[in-house]
Amino acid sequence: MGEWGRFSVWAPGRDQVRVQACGADHAMARGENGWWHADVPGAGPDTDYAFLLDDDPTPLPDPRSQRQPHGVHGPSRRYDHAAFPWSDAAWTGRALPGSVLYELHIGTFTPEGTFEAAAGRLDHLVDLGIDLVEVMPVNAFDGTHGWGYDGVLWGAVHEPYGGPDGFKRFVDACHTRGLGVVLDVVYNHLGPSGAYLPRFGPYFDGETPWGPSLNLDGPGSDEVRRYVLDTTADLLRHYHLDGLRLDAVHALRDHRAVPLLAELSAEVDALAAGLRRPLALIAESDLNDPRTVTSRDADGHGMTAQWSDDLHHALHTALTGEKHGYYADFAVPASLARTLRHVFFHAGTYSSFRGRTHGAPVATGTGRLPGHRFLAYLQTHDQVGNRARGDRMAASVPPGPLACGAAIVLCSPYTPMLFMGEEWAASTPWCFFASFPDPVLAAAVRDGRRREFAAHGWAEEDVPDPLDPRTRERSVLRWDERAAEPHRSVLEVYRALIAVRRAHPELADPRLDRFRVDASEDGRLLVLHRGRLRLACNLGPFPAEAALDAPARDVLLAVREGTVVRGTASDGTPSDGGEAPGTTVRLPGASFTIVAVG
Repeated sequence: MGEWGRFSVWAPGRDQVRVQACGADHAMARGENGWWHADVPGAGPDTDYAFLLDDDPTPLPDPRSQRQPHGVHGPSRRYDHAAFPWSDAAWTGRALPGSVLYELHIGTFTPEGTFEAAAGRLDHLVDLGIDLVEVMPVNAFDGTHGWGYDGVLWGAVHEPYGGPDGFKRFVDACHTRGLGVVLDVVYNHLGPSGAYLPRFGPYFDGETPWGPSLNLDGPGSDEVRRYVLDTTADLLRHYHLDGLRLDAVHALRDHRAVPLLAELSAEVDALAAGLRRPLALIAESDLNDPRTVTSRDADGHGMTAQWSDDLHHALHTALTGEKHGYYADFAVPASLARTLRHVFFHAGTYSSFRGRTHGAPVATGTGRLPGHRFLAYLQTHDQVGNRARGDRMAASVPPGPLACGAAIVLCSPYTPMLFMGEEWAASTPWCFFASFPDPVLAAAVRDGRRREFAAHGWAEEDVPDPLDPRTRERSVLRWDERAAEPHRSVLEVYRALIAVRRAHPELADPRLDRFRVDASEDGRLLVLHRGRLRLACNLGPFPAEAALDAPARDVLLAVREGTVVRGTASDGTPSDGGEAPGTTVRLPGASFTIVAVG
């Protein structure tokens, strides 16, 4: 019969299961642990199929589908991973420590919104100095356009983007250019349309704010956990990925002695050993719990890294002056310096937004947890897209302060991440959008979004209609604006910052016990001590150099008085291998200087 003729599905509570394939319905035999099996003559690697449960006449897609060419409500299709002609045999991976990440959304990175079009823009990322591309979710969801967090089939790649072959070509193109790829995956819930998994078995138990909660510790949860582990390994292995970003792991309700995250970490470590290249697991967690990134042998969960929203909030508040919602606690002069020093602002301290004590401290003075385990960023899809208008920081913050924020992120001991378009202060917003075909669901999403923001004081007319195709179109990057000011100058600063970071290992040193931050009383003047290097950053009306506690031997990079200065000695002459000063960048506002001292 061969491997393609064998069909299997987990449906422990059903009395009868049939597979619909090759023009007929085929009865399946009950196996062990709730599994059903059938052999179908004539089935091959491109066979469409679906399952029929008990007496329900509606054919359902495979919960573990590898491809959905007809959408999430249609039949699944077999897919032969071995048939793809990879060209990255020499790829040895890209480790997270020392890397710069770039978060992008396939559907708005280019007007076409496809893997092929995105691959055509990869040279820009290479020129910028990016190491790892973090791709927002590409699993199958209902409709053409959406963020991807409403996916319902974790193993199937969204067909409008280009399907599984398209994603593989994108990853292959990244590896050809020396770029690693991290994929954002969502295990904590399913989207509202096409979520058929619960009809097959106890995949979910309870609710999250976004949908049903994964059953990780109730009856039947052994197979559910196995599904997550297998999906993780399959994505990494079959798509040659270099890591996964795990969405909102704080929403994974798991009371077992060995948490799912620790199991995932062990599984991925074993896979990395077999593939002989590094694989990363990056968690998004709202818990401020150092155990998330503590190694398993030290009783942690073993994640390679986690997003650190406190670092974002402190930077955002310092640059924008916003004080509403969760930004309120960060609107104090010492918040940015304190968060830079200690990773978490809320570390067993009171959070007014939550109305309770939150978090636990990172032992930064012991050297046990390196800074590369925490991602630092000025903007992300969440922090931009979950604003009512989807406005980026560049809409309200001048280029000078933005450059200062970028310098702090890229010169900190943390792993830097950029959000697509940030590097040229993109003028386009990035709004929440969806394209659910069901008009009832579409209306519910539209009304729910407006109610959510009305509760925060936004007028309904200020909230773009997420189902209007123009909302997605407004969110597409405008690549031609890179040649115009001030975008061109901002892009030059980002390129220069990443180049300096690469050229001087001190700026990527992750040792938190060797990292020092000095700040003025009002917190507007910061100095980051990075070995023999100093980043002096001015967010106020005074020269950044005023904060330096030692004379500068070399100016590695400076943005001041409307110019970018690179490679100049303290007497103003170009240093060895440097460039002459005076490249006009027109960045009014704040300034920064990176110098070598001593």
